[in-house]
Amino acid sequence: MKNSEGNFRAETPAVRRATGASDPEPAISCADIYDTFHAELGVCSLQFRSLGKREAFFGPAETVATFEDHTPVLKCVSAVGNGRVLVVDGRGSLTTGVMGDRLAEMARMNGWAGVVINGAVRDSAAIDAMAFGVKALGATARRSWQASSGRFGGQLRFGDITIDRGDWIYADRDAVLVSRSELDMTLVKGAAVAE
Repeated sequence: MKNSEGNFRAETPAVRRATGASDPEPAISCADIYDTFHAELGVCSLQFRSLGKREAFFGPAETVATFEDHTPVLKCVSAVGNGRVLVVDGRGSLTTGVMGDRLAEMARMNGWAGVVINGAVRDSAAIDAMAFGVKALGATARRSWQASSGRFGGQLRFGDITIDRGDWIYADRDAVLVSRSELDMTLVKGAAVAE
């Protein structure tokens, strides 16, 4: 859903529960979701590392592309997340972290459901201790020192999937799935997330 400013907002009860403080980890299984909706899903072929105590998360995608610079990610997580999933295309670089513990905490506090990064993070131990979910290719100690403009809201392509702003992202320890629209989780066998 879009609000009057054109920003996506997750208004469904399932997403409110998935991002609420009383529900630190939504009970979704990407394997079960795939079994139910395989014809409607893209499955990312990249092997991500799962960080944070929220091992599963989902919501509408907000997209940003950046290369070895955290400032576009900072700009995104500084805004209210409204249950969205931030998808960052860092072009697979493991040289420089595009998110650290401070940005992850900011994202958590601002209501983002989670973050998927085609690239690296830093401060992985601190992120791992948070009640938040981050998927990244790896970790490093390096940070960026020169700001770039980044690309916001555009289409991203990596790991055999295409992600547009507003697509729905479903992530757990096993996989990252993308759907063009929100899936009816009541149809998923064993799903604890219901309307």
